[in-house]
Amino acid sequence: MDDLETRELRYFVAVAEELHFGRAAGRLGIAQPPLSRAIARLERRLGVRLLDRNRRGVALTDAGSVLLREAGAALDAVAAAARRTRRAGDPKRPLVLATKAGASHEVLRRLLDAVASEPEAPPIEILLCEVGEQARLLRDGHADVALMHHPYDDLAGFDSEDLHVEGQVAVLPAGHPLASRDQLTLADVQDVPDLPIARWPLLDGSYPDGPGPEVRTQSQLAQLVALGRTLLVIPASSRAWQWPEHVAVPVVDAPEVTTVIAWPPSSRSLAVASLVGVAADMIMSAT
Repeated sequence: MDDLETRELRYFVAVAEELHFGRAAGRLGIAQPPLSRAIARLERRLGVRLLDRNRRGVALTDAGSVLLREAGAALDAVAAAARRTRRAGDPKRPLVLATKAGASHEVLRRLLDAVASEPEAPPIEILLCEVGEQARLLRDGHADVALMHHPYDDLAGFDSEDLHVEGQVAVLPAGHPLASRDQLTLADVQDVPDLPIARWPLLDGSYPDGPGPEVRTQSQLAQLVALGRTLLVIPASSRAWQWPEHVAVPVVDAPEVTTVIAWPPSSRSLAVASLVGVAADMIMSAT
């Protein structure tokens, strides 16, 4: 069997996501008949039925569901390869470092200062993102390296170097009784009747069960805390975005969080290796 082509994978993904040949053809900017023929040829080549067709549209078979998942990963990998290749061909381009907005601010500042003091270190472009986005940015080639947090971020498949270990704090509305405490425990903040803990997305994008609001961005969270609608437990360094309406109290039994610098294991970039070396030297000099 011949290798699958990216064009036919794109065609199939469009139909599988739209579950309608007409809408998929419009999305792809082609006519419907050649799209239908292309999917039929793909099914013949693979020897399986990918779609069940009826008057209302189409439905994925079990085989089609597998191909949709695998095709998405393959197309992402091809796009990432193209981005990395274009960037590798530009010797003057800066390295792109992805990091959550407001997180690990002091580590990031020290790293940038260390880079600035090294004549051979590569220039750095900072790509600020929201919670859980660094892994995707590394995998799809939009970022070369990332600051991530163990155990919360998805480090699967990446190489990494530990940079900083820290405790966590509860961020509360300034007027709440808990905000006057010198320290708290996880039990203190788990079931506060008037102040449920905010729920961040899990690694798979779903949210844990609970009464607290679902949040995805720092700005959402900051306003909800200021309005007295939620609290959260975060690494102490993430207080960089704290508002005057917030108070941060140490949570003494919360698990420690490790900030790491992570990069794709396939990287052969001398600039990435240089930056990781600067980060490692920075940590050694701080101990």
